[in-house]
Parts: sequence; structure tokens; C-alpha cells
Amino acid sequence: MKTLILTLLSLYELQLCCGAYNQNIRSQRKFEMIKTEISSYKDVAKSIIDLAVHGKAQNRSYERLALFVDTVGNRMSGSENLKTAIAYMYKSLQEDDLDRVYLEPVKVPHWERGEESAMLLEPRKKSLAILGLGGSIGTPVEGISAEVIVVSSFAELHNRSKEAKGKIVVYNEPFVNYGETVRYRGSGAVEAAKVGAVASLIRSVTPLSVYSPHTGWQWYENDVPKIPTASITVEDAEMLSRMASRGLKIVIQLKMGAVNHPDADSYNTVAEIVGSKYPEQVVIVSGHLDSWDVGQGAMDDGGGAFISWEALSLIKDLGLRPKRTLRLVLWTGEEQGGVGASQYYELHKKNISNIDLVMESDIGTFMPLGMQFTGKPEARAIMTEVMQLLQPINITSLYDYAEGTDINSWMQAGVPGASLFDDISKYFWFHHSQGDTMTVQDPVWMNLCAAVWTVVSYVVADMEEMLPR
Repeated sequence: MKTLILTLLSLYELQLCCGAYNQNIRSQRKFEMIKTEISSYKDVAKSIIDLAVHGKAQNRSYERLALFVDTVGNRMSGSENLKTAIAYMYKSLQEDDLDRVYLEPVKVPHWERGEESAMLLEPRKKSLAILGLGGSIGTPVEGISAEVIVVSSFAELHNRSKEAKGKIVVYNEPFVNYGETVRYRGSGAVEAAKVGAVASLIRSVTPLSVYSPHTGWQWYENDVPKIPTASITVEDAEMLSRMASRGLKIVIQLKMGAVNHPDADSYNTVAEIVGSKYPEQVVIVSGHLDSWDVGQGAMDDGGGAFISWEALSLIKDLGLRPKRTLRLVLWTGEEQGGVGASQYYELHKKNISNIDLVMESDIGTFMPLGMQFTGKPEARAIMTEVMQLLQPINITSLYDYAEGTDINSWMQAGVPGASLFDDISKYFWFHHSQGDTMTVQDPVWMNLCAAVWTVVSYVVADMEEMLPR
């Protein structure tokens, strides 16, 4: 009996092994078929590349963006400029004769910085360049004059908490990388308020300042007093730190006319090329239309928005129509934490099974190096093959971890996500500053970015099957 049981178990294990082996063979065969399908797009991919990089569409995304930012300017959430920008894009997309162009209403934060200044009173008088941080409260009309404590980290602040009461906390935190250092912008005011400070000033989150402060959104906590907060230049933060290290008394007068208004009406701007075979299935290409209220918002995120528009234009110019719908979404309220995208997700998540791929470009349109991707291994293998279609411009690398505030909800829910990966070595020099202007952009790089963006989005939208998830 024991021998029989062992024999049956061995047969069962053999069946499992055979089943797994057969499944593996089937998977390999299927993947070989997918590779063959993808390779059939070589001519189409070359046509897209030729049109974007060398043909009639050369420099089009750059010229469109220059006209837009020179005409509209920066586009702060809730502002009249953002309203103008949305109307401009709605009209331009209609004129591009795309299948569908429409606006989806959302509510967005409306913060205005007002007049603001900072004056060093002791140990000498000097005007300090500042930019209030988004969502900050203002100061009294007469301002706040207080002694300064300079710290280099949250740990140092907590260790010196008794010294901070009634003072202005200056964070002279060295730039490590954006993800690490941006914590001081986001939570600096809260941490300073917890130890009794009356205001906080953060060293701009950038490796290079050129005496230009860099703004950004910050968040208060409901059970912590709200204090005014602003960014200062790297140069002034280091100067104040040197003064403090010499034991000098430092006094600053801070004036901020910042106002938080009720949430404003706004829109996500949407345009589509409707799919020829599976119109209910969608590939999303996107960037955000809003920007900060300094500079022109040409880099963050004008470039990403306009290469996403260019993807639809190139496909239309070539007379192509993918099997799935290719949907352009120009998000609003991204700078306040992806507000417009969050509302879009809540509205459309019921159709999540039909979202094939979400793509966002929001870290500049410098020289493209490849794509970042988030998805299961089977989907990654397919995307790796798709990237090989970009060999004519030698941009074929697929990196881990797609990035994008506006597509995070979809990726967390299991939808494959992709983001443009470019040379960001200078990105944070200009980020959220007066330096974010059209001068940062390069037409050759934008052509290449548009080619990458278009080839990937079109091929994924036109393949017979959706990406595994």
C-alpha cells in the first residue's frame, strides 16, 4: 500500500512537472510570436522617427511650446493664467483635427503669494531673495522680526528644540537628491512649528542656485500651528550658516502677503485618436499643464505636455490609427500633489481593466536616454522589445520604476506605467524657479523625446493584445 501511494505521488509530481514544462513552452512560443509582431513595426517606427527628427514635423513641439509659454506665461493652479492656458490648448487641439477634444472639470487649490520680502537686520542689513512656499500662510502686515536658528537637518532641530522657540528656523540642508532633500520643503514648517518656531526658511532644493530661490508646495498638519514658510537661495543659506557658526546673533524680518483662497474650478484637458478595433481600450500619454508662478513653466512641465500632444499629431500626420484609443491628458493641479490626476482616477477607475498603459513625461525633455517602466516581468519583456524599435536614434534602454505624480494611482492599482527618462543632470538647476524658461529647452532634444514617446505609445496601442498586468 505504501509503495502504491509513493508511486501515485511520483506520478502526480511528474504530471505537475510536465504541466509546468508545457506551460513554459507555451509562454515561450507566445512571447516569440509577440516579438515577431513587434518587429513588424520597424518601418512604422522609422517613419515616425524620420518625421519627428528629420522631416516636416522637425522642431514642431519646440515651436508650439515657445509660442504657448511666450503668449500665456506661467500657469499657477487656480490662476487666470491657467484658465487662459486651458482655453488656448482646447482651441489648439481642436484645430489639430483630432477625433475628440474635451474638458473634464476638477477642483484645484488656489494660493497666491502676494508681496513678500526678507531682510537680514543683524549682524548687517541685507535683502534676501525669497519665494514663499505653496500653501503657506502670510505674516502680519508688519511682518515677523525674530532671531534665527540655523540647522542642517531635522535631527539637529529636534536636538536643539529648546533654542528654537520664538525664532525663525533656517534649514541649511545640503542637496543629496531630490527625493531625500525635498522633505525639508514639504515638512519644514511643520517640524519648526512643533518646537515653537514662528517661521521657517528652507535652503532651495537644488544643487545649483545662481542666487535664485526655488519654490514648491508644502503641507501643514491639522494639529500643528501653521507658520509662514519660504525658500531662500543656496548662497544665503550658506552665509547664514557661516554667521551662526561664528556665534553671531542673526535677526531677520519676514513679510509675506500669501493668501489661501477656496478651491477653484479647473479642468483636465483631454484629446483622443479613437481606436480602430478596441476603442474602449486606452493608452494614456500625458504631462501637466499647470506650473509655478515663476519663470514660464517651459521645462516643468511644458515640454512633457507638448511632446504628448506631438505624439498624437505625428500619428495623425502619418495617417495611422492604432487599434486602441490613444488619449492625451494634460493634467491640472499637479504641483499641489496631483490634484487633477487624483480626481481623474476616481472618475475613471471603474474602467481600469481597459487602461492598457499610462505614460507621463514630467522630468524635463532633455536628451532622452530611454524609458522607465513599472509592470510585471512579462510586460517588461514586451516593453524591452518595443524599445528596440528606437535603434535608429540609439535610444533603446528600459529602466526600472516609472515616475509621475499623475500616474501613480494607476500604477499602484496594477496598470503598467512608463515615464520618459532623460539626462536630468541640469533639471534641478531650473526647477520651480525663475530660470524655468524656454531658454532651457532644446529643439533637437524635444524632437528625439517626441520620437521616443510616439513610437512607444503607438506600438503599445496597436498591438493585438494588451500588456500583461
